[in-house]
Amino acid sequence: MRIRIVDAFTDRPFAGAPAGVVLLDAFPDDAWMQRVAVEVNHAETAFLHRLPAGSEADWALRWFTPAVEVALCGHATLAAAHVLGEDGPVRFATRSGVLVASPGPDGMLTLDFPTAPLTAVAPDPALAAALGAEVLAVRHTGPNTDDLLVEVAGEKLVREIAPDLRALTPLSNRGVIVTAAAGDETAGYDFVSRFFGPAVGVDEDPVTGSAHTALAPYWAAKLGRDELTGYQASPRGGFVRVALRGDRTHLSGHAVTVIDGELHAQVPSSAGSNRSATSSTS
Repeated sequence: MRIRIVDAFTDRPFAGAPAGVVLLDAFPDDAWMQRVAVEVNHAETAFLHRLPAGSEADWALRWFTPAVEVALCGHATLAAAHVLGEDGPVRFATRSGVLVASPGPDGMLTLDFPTAPLTAVAPDPALAAALGAEVLAVRHTGPNTDDLLVEVAGEKLVREIAPDLRALTPLSNRGVIVTAAAGDETAGYDFVSRFFGPAVGVDEDPVTGSAHTALAPYWAAKLGRDELTGYQASPRGGFVRVALRGDRTHLSGHAVTVIDGELHAQVPSSAGSNRSATSSTS
Protein backbone atom coordinates (compact mmCIF):
# COMPACT_ATOMS: atom_id res chain seq x y z
CA MET A 1 0.00 0.00 0.00
CA ARG A 2 1.05 3.60 -0.55
CA ILE A 3 2.31 5.86 2.18
CA ARG A 4 2.92 9.56 1.78
CA ILE A 5 4.92 12.02 3.81
CA VAL A 6 3.34 15.46 3.57
CA ASP A 7 4.66 18.75 4.93
CA ALA A 8 1.69 20.72 6.26
CA PHE A 9 1.19 24.41 7.00
CA THR A 10 3.86 25.30 4.47
CA ASP A 11 4.06 25.83 0.72
CA ARG A 12 7.54 24.37 0.30
CA PRO A 13 9.21 21.05 1.12
CA PHE A 14 11.24 20.54 4.31
CA ALA A 15 9.33 23.14 6.28
CA GLY A 16 6.10 23.06 8.25
CA ALA A 17 4.99 19.86 9.99
CA PRO A 18 5.64 16.48 8.34
CA ALA A 19 2.98 13.79 8.69
CA GLY A 20 2.57 10.27 7.41
CA VAL A 21 -0.68 9.45 5.58
CA VAL A 22 -1.88 5.87 5.05
CA LEU A 23 -5.13 5.02 3.23
CA LEU A 24 -6.67 1.69 4.27
CA ASP A 25 -9.69 -0.47 3.42
CA ALA A 26 -10.53 -0.65 7.15
CA PHE A 27 -8.74 0.00 10.42
CA PRO A 28 -6.55 -2.95 11.50
CA ASP A 29 -5.65 -3.55 15.13
CA ASP A 30 -4.28 -0.54 16.98
CA ALA A 31 -0.91 -2.16 17.61
CA TRP A 32 -0.17 -2.33 13.87
CA MET A 33 -0.97 1.34 13.34
CA GLN A 34 1.13 2.26 16.36
CA ARG A 35 4.09 0.32 14.93
CA VAL A 36 3.75 2.13 11.60
CA ALA A 37 3.69 5.47 13.45
CA VAL A 38 6.86 4.49 15.30
CA GLU A 39 8.50 3.60 11.97
CA VAL A 40 7.43 6.86 10.33
CA ASN A 41 8.67 8.70 13.45
CA HIS A 42 7.00 12.02 12.75
CA ALA A 43 4.82 13.82 15.27
CA GLU A 44 1.71 12.16 13.77
CA THR A 45 0.73 9.59 11.20
CA ALA A 46 -2.83 9.69 9.86
CA PHE A 47 -4.74 6.49 9.05
CA LEU A 48 -8.02 6.70 7.18
CA HIS A 49 -10.54 4.59 5.30
CA ARG A 50 -13.60 5.45 3.26
CA LEU A 51 -17.00 5.17 4.92
CA PRO A 52 -20.14 3.76 3.25
CA ALA A 53 -22.50 6.08 1.39
CA GLY A 54 -25.00 7.66 3.73
CA SER A 55 -22.55 7.86 6.67
CA GLU A 56 -22.13 11.07 8.65
CA ALA A 57 -18.72 11.55 7.04
CA ASP A 58 -16.77 10.51 3.96
CA TRP A 59 -13.73 9.04 5.69
CA ALA A 60 -12.86 7.67 9.13
CA LEU A 61 -9.64 9.21 10.43
CA ARG A 62 -7.30 8.43 13.33
CA TRP A 63 -3.93 9.86 14.35
CA PHE A 64 -0.98 8.24 16.13
CA THR A 65 2.21 9.80 17.50
CA PRO A 66 5.19 7.47 17.92
CA ALA A 67 3.87 6.79 21.44
CA VAL A 68 0.05 7.07 21.58
CA GLU A 69 -3.18 7.71 19.70
CA VAL A 70 -4.37 11.32 20.03
CA ALA A 71 -7.89 12.76 19.99
CA LEU A 72 -7.22 15.69 17.64
CA CYS A 73 -4.51 16.62 15.15
CA GLY A 74 -4.49 19.52 12.73
CA HIS A 75 -1.45 19.07 10.54
CA ALA A 76 -2.06 15.37 9.81
CA THR A 77 -5.69 16.18 8.91
CA LEU A 78 -4.46 18.87 6.54
CA ALA A 79 -2.00 16.32 5.12
CA ALA A 80 -4.77 13.73 4.66
CA ALA A 81 -7.00 16.23 2.85
CA HIS A 82 -4.07 17.19 0.63
CA VAL A 83 -3.49 13.53 -0.30
CA LEU A 84 -7.18 13.00 -1.14
CA GLY A 85 -7.11 16.07 -3.38
CA GLU A 86 -10.89 16.48 -3.56
CA ASP A 87 -12.45 19.41 -5.40
CA GLY A 88 -14.99 20.03 -2.64
CA PRO A 89 -15.31 19.65 1.14
CA VAL A 90 -14.26 16.34 2.73
CA ARG A 91 -15.79 15.14 6.02
CA PHE A 92 -13.73 13.09 8.48
CA ALA A 93 -15.24 11.07 11.34
CA THR A 94 -12.84 11.32 14.28
CA ARG A 95 -12.63 11.05 18.06
CA SER A 96 -13.31 14.80 18.14
CA GLY A 97 -16.45 14.61 16.00
CA VAL A 98 -16.86 15.31 12.30
CA LEU A 99 -14.14 17.57 10.92
CA VAL A 100 -14.39 19.19 7.50
CA ALA A 101 -11.55 20.13 5.14
CA SER A 102 -12.36 22.51 2.28
CA PRO A 103 -10.07 23.48 -0.61
CA GLY A 104 -9.58 27.11 -1.60
CA PRO A 105 -8.89 28.61 -5.02
CA ASP A 106 -5.21 29.23 -4.25
CA GLY A 107 -4.46 25.66 -3.16
CA MET A 108 -4.93 26.49 0.51
CA LEU A 109 -6.96 24.08 2.63
CA THR A 110 -9.23 25.14 5.49
CA LEU A 111 -10.08 22.86 8.40
CA ASP A 112 -13.26 23.30 10.47
CA PHE A 113 -12.33 22.24 14.02
CA PRO A 114 -13.97 22.61 17.43
CA THR A 115 -12.80 25.68 19.34
CA ALA A 116 -10.96 24.69 22.51
CA PRO A 117 -12.58 26.01 25.70
CA LEU A 118 -10.08 27.90 27.84
CA THR A 119 -9.99 27.66 31.63
CA ALA A 120 -7.74 29.94 33.67
CA VAL A 121 -5.19 28.03 35.76
CA ALA A 122 -3.06 29.41 38.58
CA PRO A 123 0.60 29.44 37.45
CA ASP A 124 2.51 26.51 38.91
CA PRO A 125 6.09 27.30 40.03
CA ALA A 126 7.07 23.89 38.64
CA LEU A 127 5.87 24.99 35.18
CA ALA A 128 7.97 28.15 35.24
CA ALA A 129 10.96 26.12 36.43
CA ALA A 130 10.53 23.53 33.66
CA LEU A 131 10.25 26.26 31.03
CA GLY A 132 13.03 28.35 32.51
CA ALA A 133 10.89 31.45 32.00
CA GLU A 134 8.46 33.69 33.82
CA VAL A 135 4.86 32.69 33.16
CA LEU A 136 2.39 35.54 32.52
CA ALA A 137 -0.81 33.50 32.15
CA VAL A 138 -1.90 29.85 31.92
CA ARG A 139 -5.01 28.34 30.36
CA HIS A 140 -6.14 24.72 30.23
CA THR A 141 -7.39 23.78 26.74
CA GLY A 142 -9.69 20.77 27.15
CA PRO A 143 -11.19 18.44 26.32
CA ASN A 144 -9.99 17.43 22.83
CA THR A 145 -6.49 18.84 23.19
CA ASP A 146 -5.91 18.73 26.97
CA ASP A 147 -2.91 21.08 26.79
CA LEU A 148 -1.62 23.97 28.85
CA LEU A 149 -1.40 27.29 26.99
CA VAL A 150 1.29 29.48 28.55
CA GLU A 151 1.87 33.13 27.67
CA VAL A 152 5.40 34.42 28.20
CA ALA A 153 6.99 37.84 27.86
CA GLY A 154 7.70 38.29 24.18
CA GLU A 155 8.46 36.61 20.86
CA LYS A 156 12.20 36.47 21.52
CA LEU A 157 11.64 34.35 24.60
CA VAL A 158 9.32 31.97 22.71
CA ARG A 159 11.96 31.48 20.02
CA GLU A 160 14.80 30.94 22.51
CA ILE A 161 13.06 28.86 25.15
CA ALA A 162 14.68 25.49 25.87
CA PRO A 163 12.48 23.67 28.39
CA ASP A 164 13.49 20.81 30.63
CA LEU A 165 11.40 18.20 28.83
CA ARG A 166 11.69 15.63 31.59
CA ALA A 167 10.36 18.14 34.12
CA LEU A 168 7.66 19.27 31.68
CA THR A 169 6.29 15.76 31.00
CA PRO A 170 4.09 15.29 34.10
CA LEU A 171 2.66 18.82 34.00
CA SER A 172 0.24 18.27 31.09
CA ASN A 173 -1.68 15.31 29.72
CA ARG A 174 -0.79 16.13 26.11
CA GLY A 175 1.45 19.16 25.73
CA VAL A 176 2.44 22.71 26.60
CA ILE A 177 1.87 25.59 24.19
CA VAL A 178 4.22 28.53 24.75
CA THR A 179 3.05 31.74 23.11
CA ALA A 180 3.51 35.51 22.89
CA ALA A 181 2.33 38.37 20.72
CA ALA A 182 4.35 39.04 17.58
CA GLY A 183 7.30 41.29 18.30
CA ASP A 184 7.03 43.18 15.00
CA GLU A 185 3.69 44.43 13.67
CA THR A 186 5.03 44.19 10.09
CA ALA A 187 6.11 40.55 10.39
CA GLY A 188 2.98 39.17 8.71
CA TYR A 189 1.70 37.29 11.75
CA ASP A 190 -0.04 38.26 14.96
CA PHE A 191 1.33 35.79 17.51
CA VAL A 192 4.00 33.15 17.82
CA SER A 193 4.00 29.79 19.53
CA ARG A 194 5.89 26.57 20.11
CA PHE A 195 4.50 23.22 21.23
CA PHE A 196 6.19 20.67 23.49
CA GLY A 197 4.55 17.26 23.95
CA PRO A 198 6.97 14.88 25.64
CA ALA A 199 4.03 13.23 27.43
CA VAL A 200 2.81 11.86 24.06
CA GLY A 201 6.22 11.13 22.56
CA VAL A 202 6.70 14.44 20.72
CA ASP A 203 9.45 16.56 22.25
CA GLU A 204 8.62 19.47 19.96
CA ASP A 205 5.95 19.50 17.27
CA PRO A 206 6.99 21.64 14.27
CA VAL A 207 3.49 23.08 13.62
CA THR A 208 0.49 22.13 15.76
CA GLY A 209 -2.81 22.88 14.05
CA SER A 210 -4.90 21.65 16.98
CA ALA A 211 -3.09 24.01 19.38
CA HIS A 212 -4.42 26.89 17.30
CA THR A 213 -7.98 25.98 18.33
CA ALA A 214 -6.88 27.37 21.70
CA LEU A 215 -4.53 30.06 20.42
CA ALA A 216 -7.30 31.53 18.24
CA PRO A 217 -9.74 32.38 21.05
CA TYR A 218 -6.91 33.42 23.38
CA TRP A 219 -5.38 35.94 20.99
CA ALA A 220 -8.72 37.02 19.50
CA ALA A 221 -9.77 38.16 22.98
CA LYS A 222 -6.48 39.98 23.58
CA LEU A 223 -6.12 41.57 20.14
CA GLY A 224 -9.80 42.25 19.40
CA ARG A 225 -9.92 40.45 16.04
CA ASP A 226 -11.41 37.09 15.03
CA GLU A 227 -9.12 36.50 12.04
CA LEU A 228 -5.42 36.18 12.80
CA THR A 229 -2.25 34.54 11.59
CA GLY A 230 -0.05 32.49 13.88
CA TYR A 231 3.57 31.56 13.29
CA GLN A 232 4.87 28.45 15.02
CA ALA A 233 8.52 29.28 15.60
CA SER A 234 9.99 25.77 15.63
CA PRO A 235 13.19 25.12 13.67
CA ARG A 236 11.06 24.15 10.64
CA GLY A 237 8.43 26.86 11.17
CA GLY A 238 4.97 27.23 9.70
CA PHE A 239 2.04 29.61 9.35
CA VAL A 240 -1.54 28.89 10.46
CA ARG A 241 -4.30 31.31 9.51
CA VAL A 242 -7.11 31.17 12.06
CA ALA A 243 -10.68 32.42 11.96
CA LEU A 244 -12.69 32.19 15.16
CA ARG A 245 -16.32 31.27 14.46
CA GLY A 246 -17.84 30.81 17.92
CA ASP A 247 -17.55 27.18 18.92
CA ARG A 248 -15.69 26.37 15.69
CA THR A 249 -12.25 27.52 14.56
CA HIS A 250 -11.11 27.53 10.96
CA LEU A 251 -7.44 26.67 10.40
CA SER A 252 -5.97 27.35 6.96
CA GLY A 253 -2.67 26.46 5.36
CA HIS A 254 -0.91 24.84 2.45
CA ALA A 255 0.62 21.38 2.18
CA VAL A 256 3.13 19.66 -0.10
CA THR A 257 3.86 15.97 -0.68
CA VAL A 258 7.53 15.23 -0.11
CA ILE A 259 7.63 11.41 -0.27
CA ASP A 260 5.25 9.03 -2.07
CA GLY A 261 6.27 5.44 -1.42
CA GLU A 262 5.25 1.87 -0.76
CA LEU A 263 4.55 0.46 2.70
CA HIS A 264 5.57 -3.20 2.64
CA ALA A 265 4.45 -4.06 6.18
CA GLN A 266 1.47 -6.37 5.75
CA VAL A 267 -1.84 -5.31 7.28
CA PRO A 268 -3.00 -7.93 9.81
CA SER A 269 -5.69 -10.25 8.45
CA SER A 270 -7.99 -9.17 11.31
CA ALA A 271 -8.47 -5.82 9.56
CA GLY A 272 -11.99 -5.31 8.35
CA SER A 273 -13.83 -4.68 11.57
CA ASN A 274 -14.36 -1.09 10.31
CA ARG A 275 -14.04 0.06 13.91
CA SER A 276 -15.37 3.56 14.39
CA ALA A 277 -12.81 6.34 14.58
CA THR A 278 -14.77 7.94 17.36
CA SER A 279 -13.90 5.36 20.00
CA SER A 280 -10.91 5.82 22.29
CA THR A 281 -7.99 3.50 22.81
CA SER A 282 -5.84 5.68 25.03
